[in-house]
Amino acid sequence: MNGGRTPRYGVARVLSKRGLCSRSEAERWVREGRVRVAGRLVRDPEHPVALDEARIVVDGLAATGTAHRYLMLNKPRGLVTTARDERGRDTVYRCFDGAGLEWIAPVGRLDKASEGLLLFTSDPVWAASIADPEQGPSKTYHVQVDVLPDAALLAGLHAGVEDAGQHLRAASARVLRQGGRNAWLEIVLDEGRNRQIRRLLAAHDVGVLRLVRVAIGRVALGELAKGAWRELAPDEVERLAPHSAPAARERA
Repeated sequence: MNGGRTPRYGVARVLSKRGLCSRSEAERWVREGRVRVAGRLVRDPEHPVALDEARIVVDGLAATGTAHRYLMLNKPRGLVTTARDERGRDTVYRCFDGAGLEWIAPVGRLDKASEGLLLFTSDPVWAASIADPEQGPSKTYHVQVDVLPDAALLAGLHAGVEDAGQHLRAASARVLRQGGRNAWLEIVLDEGRNRQIRRLLAAHDVGVLRLVRVAIGRVALGELAKGAWRELAPDEVERLAPHSAPAARERA
């Protein structure tokens, strides 16, 4: 008997039990100083808390075990895709200021200079399916380049290059429009590598002026304003990761 006392667990285990992340990731968050309990910074993953403790905060957002959230953001240029930046730069979380959201994390990332569709969720299983570099959905980008592309460049992007021990290639590349000195390309990737498009184009001596992600799988950014966000519709959640979306897990 516990005398009516609520069972207590290590805070990392509680975060994991709420489905926010894996146990090892929760331990890392705690050690990095990203977790507070009742306003107090906690750095011990085994710090005891009740499973239903409502005052656990990760990166300033309440880490509750409520239904998962699935969001899309039109990321502006100049923001870094992280919860906290040690150099003090503005992060993508600035776009959610005042929204009262609970804990959410970006699905993959866009670098500081890149723009467009960025997903967020509190569901780590769904996020992992989308971010998987081999099995995740394709990603479509509109890229402004500092040259007028020819057929040889497009063929080279599709054939790919070797860079830092990785084979980088585009699943497809086509010209959207061009002016006197530069052009916009549509580039589709079916694998995930760090800064893949910039590295691939640099290998062909092509500079990137703007890079905007416009779709992930069959879910498009559409007319969402720069810096704005919205909830994903249930069918969008299912389309992005059908084997790990909530409806699929409920049927299992």
